[in-house]
Amino acid sequence: MAGQLLNPNLLLAVPLAPLAGAAIAGLLGTQFLGNLVGRKTSHTATILGVLIAFILSVQTLLAVMDGATFNGTIYNWMTIGTLKMEVGFQIDSLSAMMMCVVTFVSLMVHIYTIGYMKDDEGYNRFFAYISLFTFSMLMLVMANNFLQLFFGWEAVGLVSYLLIGFWYQRPTAIVANMKAFLVNRVGDFGFILGIGLLLANAHTMNYQEVFAQKDALAQMTMLGSDWPLLTVACICLFIGAMGKSAQFPLHVWLPDSMEGPTPISALIHAATMVTAGIFMVSRMSPLFELSDTALSFILVIGSITALFMGFLGMIQNDIKRVVAYSTLSQLGYMTVALGSSAYSVAVFHLMTHAFFKALLFLGAGSVIIGMHHDQDIRNMGGLRKYMPITWITSLVGSLALIGTPLFSGFYSKDSIIEAVEATHIWGAGFAQFAVLAGVFVTAFYSFRMYFLVFHGKERFGQAHAHGHDDHHAPKAAHGAHGDAHDDHHEEAEEDDHGHHGLAPGQKPHESPFVVWFPLVMLAIPSLLIGYFTIGPMLHGDFFKGVIFVGENHPAMEELSHEFHGAMAMAIHGLSTAPFWLALSGVVAAYYCYMVNPRVPAWFFAKFHAIHTLLDNKYYMDKFNEVVFAGGARLLGNGLWNFGDKKLIDGLLVNGSAKLVGWISSLSRGLQTGYIYHYAFVMILGVLAALIYFLPFWPAK
Repeated sequence: MAGQLLNPNLLLAVPLAPLAGAAIAGLLGTQFLGNLVGRKTSHTATILGVLIAFILSVQTLLAVMDGATFNGTIYNWMTIGTLKMEVGFQIDSLSAMMMCVVTFVSLMVHIYTIGYMKDDEGYNRFFAYISLFTFSMLMLVMANNFLQLFFGWEAVGLVSYLLIGFWYQRPTAIVANMKAFLVNRVGDFGFILGIGLLLANAHTMNYQEVFAQKDALAQMTMLGSDWPLLTVACICLFIGAMGKSAQFPLHVWLPDSMEGPTPISALIHAATMVTAGIFMVSRMSPLFELSDTALSFILVIGSITALFMGFLGMIQNDIKRVVAYSTLSQLGYMTVALGSSAYSVAVFHLMTHAFFKALLFLGAGSVIIGMHHDQDIRNMGGLRKYMPITWITSLVGSLALIGTPLFSGFYSKDSIIEAVEATHIWGAGFAQFAVLAGVFVTAFYSFRMYFLVFHGKERFGQAHAHGHDDHHAPKAAHGAHGDAHDDHHEEAEEDDHGHHGLAPGQKPHESPFVVWFPLVMLAIPSLLIGYFTIGPMLHGDFFKGVIFVGENHPAMEELSHEFHGAMAMAIHGLSTAPFWLALSGVVAAYYCYMVNPRVPAWFFAKFHAIHTLLDNKYYMDKFNEVVFAGGARLLGNGLWNFGDKKLIDGLLVNGSAKLVGWISSLSRGLQTGYIYHYAFVMILGVLAALIYFLPFWPAK
């Protein structure tokens, strides 16, 4: 197989199979063409499309591991001079691994959706959206040029807009999807500037052709300044990643995107959209390695996100929002790894995180089903005996998330912490503190949620008042689905029956097979995949020739020196600071919420100002509302009042009309109709001409 080229037709089938499923469900299964097919046909077509994509992706990965590759053009769209705009695939170990992760998680989400959305009127439309989302992400990760990368980049943003606002009757869903769309446009503006800078100076959009010129690009400066061109381009590209991968301060859209149905929360926030930025920076490693300034910028942004977004997860009461802030924090860890030049570690954590985070989101959705769509963890407790499969799989996901030795998250998370310790660029000191402190924070909020949901006394089916003080979403979130229980919880996902929460005497129930089967399938890699893949992915040749690390960045080299096998790493992990910090977080959560609940109440009373700061998410939304939205309104009003009304309407349009009218009034005064007036004017004209030209007449 070594040196063999992959079949381009089979590669093309990988993204096209989900696209075909999306077309069947979205066109034939909706009112667009008259509901020609039913629910069963829609979910069968989309699941079959993603299954085909998954099988072909696994075959591709196995072939790549045997040495097969592909980097070529599939379709030449247009040629302008020497610039080629084309659809092309670059299939190597990075893209093949991403294809497998995306298609597997998407397949599990598709199966899960059969049970979760069974009562929803938009069933077929939802399947069309998630299949289209899968197609978009596959086009992004398989691309071999910036044009196709940008197409996939924007496509996942567009489909995420449709999915977050899926329940478009709810005002908060519309606000959330517009917020996601606009914040991503900010990042995408930087992204397209970075692409434009590289295109203007490398004169090509092909990855490999740009990488071939990296040394020449590193010597260039921005026109009219001494700023290194490559540094500016890389920072602009990373600003795009900040939007897609929800890094501070462009993170504000992700928690609000919980307004969408739970399956899409798993798909957007586990394996697809939010990891696009991490994948892109890893793919661009030959360029980023030439700019320590860009790497420092990435390191600091990632550190802030990893730590401070974790703090917000500690006070959330909505089960999906706890997992959402966990996603933000873990994306910060991946970004820290990128800034440390440990690209393969970032991608490794991306892979392990995809499985256990999808597991946690789908587990949360299973709990929501069992609780009759109540999402407030303060209204739960004791679900372990009613929902045993959801309980054990959620426990596996939580243990993987906090980095328990032998679980997949341990290998990737500890590798990030070790990589940061071996990094010496500016910002590394703060990054070391952030990732270590983040271990305790992650363990605390993860097991706070776990204990409140699955252990302790049963708090459901009671006349409670939780939810009225939840500031995260207005009651209008329910829209057309609102019911008499709005005051109890403001962010519940309502079913079509309008029922919300368990009535007195009702008990939770385990979810149906189509819901718990994906949980089990995701729990297996969450437990095992780190153990079996850390060797080849981080310390072997899996990413050889795909990810590049400069000689002046020793993090990966030091990691390899200290690695003596997966089992040895797990045993050694029992004696390291991250393990004891994680254990401390679990113990603290158990004490605060199972043994002595007065402790959180005391903290709330004693440090009310801090709680208020966290509850308002550091006032980032308020800042954006006042500064950016307010500034835009102010600028818009100024442009309207001065630019539009006074300058354009007043001066240019009305002013020109008045000028023409004034000139016309003068002209009318000269047009008397008397011949002697015209003769007099003619005589004056001749006299003026004689006087003007007299000095030029030749002398006799």
